[in-house]
Amino acid sequence: MIEDDLRAAFARREALTPPTGPVRAAIDRAVVRRRRRRLRLRLAGTALAVVAAALAGFTAVAPRPPETANLLAAPSPPMPTGALNVLLLGSDAAGPDGSRRADSILLVHLPADRSRLYLVSLPRDLVVPTAGRGPEKLNVSLAAGRDLTAGYQATRQVVAQLTGVRIDAGAVLTYRATRELTDAVGGVPMCLPGAIRSYHTRRTYPAGCQRLDGAAAVDVLRQRYNMPDGALDRDRNAARYAAGLLHRMREQEVLTNPLLLSRLITKVGSGVVTDTGESSLPALLAAAGTAATVEPVAVGLPVRHGSTKELPYGFRLDPTLAPGFLDALRADRLGEWTVAHPKQVTALR
Repeated sequence: MIEDDLRAAFARREALTPPTGPVRAAIDRAVVRRRRRRLRLRLAGTALAVVAAALAGFTAVAPRPPETANLLAAPSPPMPTGALNVLLLGSDAAGPDGSRRADSILLVHLPADRSRLYLVSLPRDLVVPTAGRGPEKLNVSLAAGRDLTAGYQATRQVVAQLTGVRIDAGAVLTYRATRELTDAVGGVPMCLPGAIRSYHTRRTYPAGCQRLDGAAAVDVLRQRYNMPDGALDRDRNAARYAAGLLHRMREQEVLTNPLLLSRLITKVGSGVVTDTGESSLPALLAAAGTAATVEPVAVGLPVRHGSTKELPYGFRLDPTLAPGFLDALRADRLGEWTVAHPKQVTALR
């Protein structure tokens, strides 16, 4: 009896029920928009990581807090203006306690006029002051945190204090995907000013321009022993590799062809997360787009050898050149400074 009464009540009010077609269509449209936006974010995130790899010769695995905003309702951050500084850290193998140190430290400066990229190498053995720990080498700051995320934040703070510029974005980088990325683009051209005999594999790489596969690229990027300037030469070779990788990706139109980029992403792998600061991945990628079409300028932070009993084989800032260099970096005048100091610029070809 109760069931019959309920059926009758529903039947009397059925005409008042709104049609389900428009509601269903609206839901379907929202789902499609969400899926498309997620795809764009995923592609843009990995694209920025690929650009980072093109700049530093590694692949990104660095921190970014999870997004909690509604993807459908949240407005996109505006296109960043002014100069941008991106911190890229190349991590070495994990130690017995699981900690890692920064093998290479690169500050990518994008000037406000977006004319080109400046690859500023910061020596990993540069002695810097740290809060609560006293002076120590710059590469140790990555191991200061409990994981790569905390280590990146600690290094970011030290680099910001050292240079006096705001770090707008960044990534922690490893060697593994360097091999994958290099092989995925069919090898990377790299121009060596002199022959290199690998301390690790005993393989010899002749002077001059050559195309390296993934294993060879990583082998070259690791070398600092038997090099005239040791770790400084390794920083210079990282810049040379970066220029070659960027050239190769431009040559294959990877950065402008979504299909090719998608294929490259599949080959390199997933799990890439980046720190984009107050901007967004698509905005950062778009901002770097024009500058990435021009050959970058590679320059090292001016330093001098200055070992101490506590920190042997460390570097200190060059008292003659470093102040002017840092002033130019802060004032977005690296172009003028590099023209005035051509000996400080790394030859990429």
